[in-house]
Amino acid sequence: MRIRPAHRADASAVSELLVQLGYPRGSQAATADRIQTWAEEPSGAAYIAVVGDTLLGVIAVHVCPFFERAGSWGRIVALVVSDRARGRGVGSQLVAAAESFAAARGCLRMEVTSADHRHDAHEFYRRRGYIDQTGKSSRFLRDLPTGGS
Repeated sequence: MRIRPAHRADASAVSELLVQLGYPRGSQAATADRIQTWAEEPSGAAYIAVVGDTLLGVIAVHVCPFFERAGSWGRIVALVVSDRARGRGVGSQLVAAAESFAAARGCLRMEVTSADHRHDAHEFYRRRGYIDQTGKSSRFLRDLPTGGS
């Protein structure tokens, strides 16, 4: 298995992985554009796991400076492993790549969120030393009007 940066040409397979996780099917062009955006963003990266020509997983990581103290933190924005490749170390290698990216940019901490119903994912992160913050903090979201106004 090889971990490498995601490229526009991976868009079709990445889209399929996102559908497996329950996200709506987007166009291949839109996915390719998002992959390109991540490739051009110095504080972010998207990696894929491949065996031969088969894409087994994808991860996106973003680095953000702390405001309240020195240093930065990394956030796993997305992680999907193909349902036929789960339990074979693909996710572990992708997380290691994301953590390496973040550590190389001075990150002191990693963060990831996972939907409440994804109990297997929660165990996956716990086994890697991630501490569950449920009950200690809350996440609030608000959609902004289109166009940023």
